[in-house]
Amino acid sequence: MGTADSGFFAGQRRDVDARWPKAVLWDMDGTLVDTEPYWIETEYAMAEKYGGTWSEEHALNLVGNDLLESGNYIRVHMNIDRTPQQIVDELLDGVVERVQQSVPWRPGALELLADLRANDVPCALVTMSWQRFVEPILGHLPADSFGTIVTGDRVEFGKPHPEPYLTAAAALGVAPEDCVAIEDSNTGAKSGVAAGCLVLCVPHHVPILEGERRVFRDTLLGMTTAELAHLQLP
Repeated sequence: MGTADSGFFAGQRRDVDARWPKAVLWDMDGTLVDTEPYWIETEYAMAEKYGGTWSEEHALNLVGNDLLESGNYIRVHMNIDRTPQQIVDELLDGVVERVQQSVPWRPGALELLADLRANDVPCALVTMSWQRFVEPILGHLPADSFGTIVTGDRVEFGKPHPEPYLTAAAALGVAPEDCVAIEDSNTGAKSGVAAGCLVLCVPHHVPILEGERRVFRDTLLGMTTAELAHLQLP
């Protein structure tokens, strides 16, 4: 993936030919945890409660989006008399309750996160979910899992804007082009690419389009820090 001074660095590691990422920036919903079904269940419950209409297609259109934008989309397409802020607050109540009962980790995610920590590669969590939803998930992880947390209520512009990933890289003190972002949605991949990251795309609920600075894997199972260092652009 280029030379040692154009992107990843070659440190004194087991594999001297590898270009190790200076940081790994993790999306959360659908990447670290499979909470999209929790959001969708809560959306359908809201439609039933307020006499609105909803569909799987509408639900999947929201994957990876900023929460207030999603709240406005729900207000319009569900056709309910609630403000975007009220909708987001009620959505968060529902998914937080579900996460407190069970955290559905994505296959291979915890193992890769632990391997990165063991190899002193800093990580950030970059999610459009808000802090009060993120906190119960972080409570199940070692305290040093993430060097910084960027949530949707911390940035002015959410994904697909580059601000979330630029904010995370800056907080870790690294250049975004030296980072790998891990994403499960096209919206998130756009954000990572726009920031300058190499994006490891692991599609789950929605497809991700081919594009520049995107590499694809079917799963994080078996993925290691060393394998991240060998990711190659097509």
